[in-house]
Amino acid sequence: MSGIVGIVNLDGAPVDRKLLRRMTDFMAYRGPDAQEIWSDGPVGFGHAMLRTTWEAETERQPLSFDGDVWLTADARIDARADLIAKLEAKGLGDDAGLILHAYHAWGDDCVNHLIGDFAFAIWDGRERRVFCARDHFGVKPFYYAQRRHFFVFSNTLTCVRLHPSVPDDLNDLAIADFLLFGVNRDASTTAFEGIARLPAAGALTLSATEARRSRYWALPADFHLHYTHRQASDVVEGFKQVLSEAVKDRLRADRVAISMSGGLDSTTVAASARGLAPGGALRAYTVSYARLIPDRERHYADLAAQTLAIPIDHLVADDLPLFEKEAVRKNLWPQPTDVAPMSAVSREFHGRMAAHGRVFLTGRDGDTFMAESPKHYHGFLLRRRRLGTLAGAASWYVRSQHRLPPVGLRTTLKRLFGTYPARSLYPSWLDPSFEARLRLWNRWTEVNSEAPRPHPTRPGAFKVVSSPNWAYLFEGYDPGVTGFPVEARHPIADIRVVEYLLRVPPVPWCVNKEILRVGMRGDLPLEILNRPKSALAGDPALVKVRNRAAGPTDSFQPRPELSRYVRRAAIPRIGGSAGSDELWMNLRPLCLNLWLEAQRVAACSPRGATQSQPEHLSHAHDRRGI
Repeated sequence: MSGIVGIVNLDGAPVDRKLLRRMTDFMAYRGPDAQEIWSDGPVGFGHAMLRTTWEAETERQPLSFDGDVWLTADARIDARADLIAKLEAKGLGDDAGLILHAYHAWGDDCVNHLIGDFAFAIWDGRERRVFCARDHFGVKPFYYAQRRHFFVFSNTLTCVRLHPSVPDDLNDLAIADFLLFGVNRDASTTAFEGIARLPAAGALTLSATEARRSRYWALPADFHLHYTHRQASDVVEGFKQVLSEAVKDRLRADRVAISMSGGLDSTTVAASARGLAPGGALRAYTVSYARLIPDRERHYADLAAQTLAIPIDHLVADDLPLFEKEAVRKNLWPQPTDVAPMSAVSREFHGRMAAHGRVFLTGRDGDTFMAESPKHYHGFLLRRRRLGTLAGAASWYVRSQHRLPPVGLRTTLKRLFGTYPARSLYPSWLDPSFEARLRLWNRWTEVNSEAPRPHPTRPGAFKVVSSPNWAYLFEGYDPGVTGFPVEARHPIADIRVVEYLLRVPPVPWCVNKEILRVGMRGDLPLEILNRPKSALAGDPALVKVRNRAAGPTDSFQPRPELSRYVRRAAIPRIGGSAGSDELWMNLRPLCLNLWLEAQRVAACSPRGATQSQPEHLSHAHDRRGI
């Protein structure tokens, strides 16, 4: 996941190359292989290279074919052979070149021909405009600041802040959302008033006379089910084929780690990768607890690793601190996050995978697309009077799940779409003036009463993908957050896999992950295939608090900025939190305080100055160019 940056001076002033160089060099921790810049009058691009594919070994960016159209990209393009065939161009190498060729062929419509994870910007000198885009699900971040006379962007939020004309004012509504819900609910904003975020599947066109943002893809609300009359074996084989393509496209590296628990999703990805990768290229990594909570993840992960003949590394996290030592100095989150209490686990885990290679696979989003409630599909069939199909689906459900269909169907499908989001707790420690000014009680009530957007058969998946929170979770894997030059790749969250799963009948295939349980027979142990879906058997943070291992949770000293949002004296003793939800709610002021402290530390460097790199990258090779 390379670093990208760009400056476009809309008033025609020449780009400050020293500033562009500093901003590019700042990202060396995430792109240690080369830091290069290009500028021409009022436009300049920078790129910090992290080579994660075979094709990238000779890649250089910023890239141009003709000197008029320039690209800087953090991208992995999938289905390359299909794209090359459409472009009628042979011998194309790196992914950046494919994007640029696609732009020359189709202009802004190029995004409709791209599959993969990407964030990029293209300066078209012929039309004097910049075109920016982000991938379908927002795996790659894209931040920008726009003022009357300039536009600056990067996939690293702190890099945008290095521009001296970007204000540091906080976005109070984004802060409020974090305190209320644990995440900023607006996909187009950040915690900084002057810095925006391009949403997933978003495109932005900007010139001196025009600024237009658009969305080039959305989960279709009216898609039609396919494969309804196919044999079960055909449906399963079709899924395995498309998943195999997604995994193969993500294995273009010599060594690949796999973030593998003992669950179905990540072990399925591991099994698929094992059949495609050369021996010795794969290594599994898992987090488990030996004493803190009842946890059998190690048992199941070991079972999968043994069956697949993949070496496995265990991070036993019992003794890692709730708040990492020197968390302020190491906190790289661009926005407040309640992941901070467990940052020691995340940092150690990513560090181990980064030591193996520059790529790791995950099993993310199996729950999103393969754990739908059957009642919505049953109700859809009932309303359409497709009673034969309904009877078959209900019968199949009974055979596969070994229980009757949900009560909702057996009682005339009462409240078919009555699945509301879990009601969050409302904090008692908000500053009254802040609370009143932003009408936070009304906002909390509105969010907690939102019904899911209607969808006839897959409301669960539709709700998750449509949520602004979804891309935020992907952003947590970004090297700009983890601090390690290792790229997360999510085969299940591949647009081809997702669209396939949305077109198969949800019953039985996308209920309780039936398509995995059937499809992986013979590849994974029966003990894993028959394992019911289960969350972690306890909350490690809650246990640590109750064991008085919470560190600074009850004694932290608030920063002055925190008083704008929170009454410190009203925060109850964290150790007295009754349950997990209450604990995490009451930890948010501390998380915000740590994040504010991290911003203060960052601000101690002169604006536009290169900040220090993480310790593990201080020796990184810096190949300069242009």
